[in-house]
Amino acid sequence: MAMPRYEYRCRECGDTFELSRPMAESSAPADCPQGHGDTVKLLSTVAVGSAGSAPSGAAQSAGGGGCCGGGCCG
Repeated sequence: MAMPRYEYRCRECGDTFELSRPMAESSAPADCPQGHGDTVKLLSTVAVGSAGSAPSGAAQSAGGGGCCGGGCCG
């Protein structure tokens, strides 16, 4: 099973690096490859799906315009 990759930035040298680690360890401290310990985990977004796939749900409904535009909001 593949582990998620997390991106970090070193506050001392400015290097950005990635680590593969279990989700349970995503918040654990990470030393930069240069040996510095003052790092921060970067926020990243992940897109799942294939190119050209249409969004599901209300955006495809007759009302169109996404959830709120399609009238699904209360």
